[in-house]
Amino acid sequence: MNRTLTDRLILALVVAFAFVWMMPMLWVLTLSLKPNEELVRSTNGIIPWPRTLEHFATLLRVSLTPRWLLNSVVVAVGMTASTLLLSSLAGYAFARIDFPGRRAVFLLVMAGLMVPEQAILVPLHAMFADWELHNTYFSLIAPRLAGPMGVFLMTQFFKAVPRELEEAAELDNAGRFKIFWSVMLPLSRPALTTLGIFTFLFAWNDFLWPVVTATQPEMYTLSVGLGSLQGNFAMSEGLGFLMASAVFASAPMLILYVVFQRYIVQGIAITGGK
Repeated sequence: MNRTLTDRLILALVVAFAFVWMMPMLWVLTLSLKPNEELVRSTNGIIPWPRTLEHFATLLRVSLTPRWLLNSVVVAVGMTASTLLLSSLAGYAFARIDFPGRRAVFLLVMAGLMVPEQAILVPLHAMFADWELHNTYFSLIAPRLAGPMGVFLMTQFFKAVPRELEEAAELDNAGRFKIFWSVMLPLSRPALTTLGIFTFLFAWNDFLWPVVTATQPEMYTLSVGLGSLQGNFAMSEGLGFLMASAVFASAPMLILYVVFQRYIVQGIAITGGK
């Protein structure tokens, strides 16, 4: 009886915290659906009345938002796919292949976690400027592929896979790459899903490097493009448009999390436990 009461109290507390956490998002959504005339009078209330979609229509009509959305999709998908490929290959090599200097190379890769992004921003900008690669998809994607966290995550996962599975494949005359592709990679689906989702989220929300390398409006990502629209915002008449841009940028990420939340929890539990 006491345990049941405790569980209910914990559940009520979690629901209360979740509601408090969601209040700012509900408020932003409400403001994005209110006409500017109503916003001038009041920004209070959760249920918008009267409602309008004019702010979203204006967002799509007066800017390059569709192009920025396409750029963000290309960058996020390209970065995610490349990171999964490189991190899984590197993780498998560090976990299973005994090559000279493996430990030293792994420590060198992990040392990348201690280097702040701002410390390499100027050298990266100069390097891509010398190569004349600014304002390209390559410049938006390539610098983010050197992700030590992805390598660490996949290395830890592959270390936890029983070696008997590889030995059974070797008895069937499977080579190293076939073992990786046909045995280890399917087993790592939870870790790959977790890494893929977090990489996609990072790529979608990334602002610092895209604002440096993308100087032409046609190559802006969604976060940079919508940020550029807010430069002249000064009065409450533009509040609805500002909130609509926030909803437009965050909605895909919320949908992604709702769809894949089970895989995120499962992946974190498996990789963390191992």
